[in-house]
Amino acid sequence: MLLDLSVTLNVTTPTFPGDPKVAMQTLGTLEKDGCAGHSISLSAHTGTHMDAPAHMLPGTKNLDEFPLEKFTGHGVCINIDKEFRLADIKEIPIQQDDIVLFHTGMDQSYLKPKYFENFPAIPADVAHYLVEKKVKMIGVDTCSPDYSPYSIHKIFLQDEILILENLTNLAPLVGKDFTVYAFPLKLDIHGAPVRVVAEITE
Repeated sequence: MLLDLSVTLNVTTPTFPGDPKVAMQTLGTLEKDGCAGHSISLSAHTGTHMDAPAHMLPGTKNLDEFPLEKFTGHGVCINIDKEFRLADIKEIPIQQDDIVLFHTGMDQSYLKPKYFENFPAIPADVAHYLVEKKVKMIGVDTCSPDYSPYSIHKIFLQDEILILENLTNLAPLVGKDFTVYAFPLKLDIHGAPVRVVAEITE
């Protein structure tokens, strides 16, 4: 069973405060040109997307520098009730190279202002624990794992733990065995939209 964990990109897609809105311009129509065409303009960090180390740290890798194996792996989805607690997270089996996703339920407020203003942030002790476990990637159903000055971003990215943001539909994955596929556009920059899919083991 495949489960889509990505939001839809269109001109109404919410963007991080200060980022430009998504723009789509018609280049051709079926009626006039025989084929439909569009140009698209958006921040690399719009919708469901991935952060590479170069997003926050100078002299580090862009997304195109990682092997394909970095973008897929065994998934672990952890339910977060209001706040991240290290003691609770330590009770969940996490192995090296796992992709750890956090279900907070904030995706239900994706179209509301509070989505960008009042989300639970990952504390430093949890971030350091995941670094110690040598996970491959983390993902959240929020706009960010932390607030400015983005110290949690840097804890993960300095160890080349990639970050997925603006995930959705994580609830069905809690307690399940699944594989994550999160292949970003092969851009020579610090971030890109991603179609994130979970394959649940039946």
